[in-house]
Amino acid sequence: MTYVMTIDQRGSRVHGDHVDAFLVELAALLADREHGVVRGFERAVGDEVQGVLDDPDLVVDIALTVSRGGGWSVGIGAGPVDEPLPESVRAGSGTAFILARTAVEAAKSRSRSVSLAVRGIDDGAGRDAEAVLVLAAAAAARRSPAGWEVVDAMTEPGVRQEDVATRLGVSQQAVSQRLRAALWAEESAARSAAARLLRIAAGE
Repeated sequence: MTYVMTIDQRGSRVHGDHVDAFLVELAALLADREHGVVRGFERAVGDEVQGVLDDPDLVVDIALTVSRGGGWSVGIGAGPVDEPLPESVRAGSGTAFILARTAVEAAKSRSRSVSLAVRGIDDGAGRDAEAVLVLAAAAAARRSPAGWEVVDAMTEPGVRQEDVATRLGVSQQAVSQRLRAALWAEESAARSAAARLLRIAAGE
């Protein structure tokens, strides 16, 4: 399974080129998850970055994290790449690269509330994965700061709701209520569903 992610900055002519800072953020996100990275993200052309991954759960995490920050269009191509894959992703080729290009162009559509698209060798599964990811991102966009506070805390390995409650100085019931309001359980289920659909989209 191979996934090419092409991520394009929106409005760079107005806001300036933020690619270098964005690459630093991506490197920090992937610092402890190198097992899923085939080729790390680098500037491709203009204000685009591109990377190659083989872990659909990691693809989902990156897509939703980038969507949360805003300012970028995310295209995911699920399929094979030409082997051997060059050291620089900019020299890569193959079906997944073509699909990622198609996806990021679709993601740029002004009619989209979430700038994210997926294309796969199984087109139906790719579009289904896109629908789930867009829904998860749209729901997260409505999350309150208090909701994000507990959701972010719960992503830490081994943390429990009791731990979060102690850290924030609130009751465990309050943490549970915030998680429900933030649709945390629903997002977790959506992430798993999107990863399964990405596997199918890539031809597994």
